[in-house]
Amino acid sequence: RRGSKELRRVGLVSERASVREADVERERTVDRMNSFDISLVEEQDPSVSEGHKVLYDREVPFEIRNQTDPHDAAQEVGTLEAIKVKILIMGEEQNPLTLRIELTSENDLFFHFNHNLDEHGFRQVQEHQKLMVDFPEYPNVLIRMLNNCIKEPHSHLAVFVIEREGLARLDFIQNMEYKFVELLSCNFIASPEDVIRAHICFR
Repeated sequence: RRGSKELRRVGLVSERASVREADVERERTVDRMNSFDISLVEEQDPSVSEGHKVLYDREVPFEIRNQTDPHDAAQEVGTLEAIKVKILIMGEEQNPLTLRIELTSENDLFFHFNHNLDEHGFRQVQEHQKLMVDFPEYPNVLIRMLNNCIKEPHSHLAVFVIEREGLARLDFIQNMEYKFVELLSCNFIASPEDVIRAHICFR
């Protein structure tokens, strides 16, 4: 009897071990399929079709203002909206060749603006806005400012001014209680129709 009990125990242990192994293998297969699915989705993303790498992809609270008439001042108070901000670079993260910011909205599929900059273009921005960082540091500066707008929306503002002919401007503003200080300004342009269509199909 004792021998048969031992045999049963051994059989149960080996059965449990087999079940565990099967479960582990199943989990590995699911993980492989998920990672394969994610990589497939990423490959189809129009944002990275030219070889760009995504550094940042988050929704950020923006104040949207309209200034489509050049003779009118921009709205003093705009509408608050969550805008998806994607920062992409071409080249190495420590030494990017180009940087692109894409802005999209879940509320308006045709809202699609982009900001493109290389080192030469950055030098002009650096000189005009008296920036104390070099181009390789620019992506991290943008990420820091965007995250501040998420964490401290009362003191750090992202104001997006839509101008005429598809032009726009993103101003990062800090509320110092006694005055508003503009920290950085980025020029944007509305994306072409074919780009917008590609992104709508992907989404």
